[in-house]
Amino acid sequence: MAAKHESLFWQAVQEYFESRTATIGLILLVIIVGVALLAPVISPQNPYDLMAIDIMDGKLPPGSKSMDSSITYTLGTDSQGRDMFSSILYGLRISLGVGVVSTIIALVIGSVIGLWAAYKGGKIDSFIMRTVDLQLSFPAILVALILLAILGKGIDKIVLALVMVQWAYYARAIRSNVLVERHKEYVEAARCLALPQRRIMFGHVLPNCTPELIVISTVKVAGAIALEATLSFLGLGMPITQPSLGLLIANGFKYLQSGYYWISFYPGVALLVLIVCINLVGDRLRDVLNPRLKR
Repeated sequence: MAAKHESLFWQAVQEYFESRTATIGLILLVIIVGVALLAPVISPQNPYDLMAIDIMDGKLPPGSKSMDSSITYTLGTDSQGRDMFSSILYGLRISLGVGVVSTIIALVIGSVIGLWAAYKGGKIDSFIMRTVDLQLSFPAILVALILLAILGKGIDKIVLALVMVQWAYYARAIRSNVLVERHKEYVEAARCLALPQRRIMFGHVLPNCTPELIVISTVKVAGAIALEATLSFLGLGMPITQPSLGLLIANGFKYLQSGYYWISFYPGVALLVLIVCINLVGDRLRDVLNPRLKR
């Protein structure tokens, strides 16, 4: 059985790399994650260290040198004299961290609730699904805006808001899969063996729903990053001391008409490339893990 699963795994990996676009997206995503994790090592400047920045270097164009000629600002500087390249690397860390952590927490909460609702059925299932329908009837950004207006700014606050926005998607997805799986032969066999209900749910049913959860969560990471960037751009996301890519774009937006395009442009390009790469990987995973959806 283990050899069969290993063979299927390598077959899926081989099928994934048959797409050149998805392969390029995966390579770029690995590079982006790598440079984000190594930001403190490869950044020429720590943009959070007040002793390392000089306001006299503010709004320097790309390729300029610092006043003491110790640093070359490859992507220029912002209004505070912070190196844009370093700020983007640190911003990538925050954007990726918020997106991944919020998606994982929402995935766990939504999967447990959806699995329980589908397996129990009856009034419990009806109540949970009506709650899910009620939340999904509102735009995600509206729910997040209301929550952040109540909770305030902070990385923990925005993670909580994104979890509250996302969990309903996973609950609905896992429920629809469990409703199909619960009547199959292997579940009936497990019941005949008098296995505990928890073991049937988490040991037999849930693993067979994993492929679709992987696809959904991959795409939702990109959605969470984009939503966080939007909220930060509107001034309700990350605090100024922890700038994500969205906040970096907002900081330079007011200088666009003055000709200082690089303050917003390069963080915007980084955000665009990050989201596109994640979506490319998610689309290919969908085709590989669920061939029925292949276009």
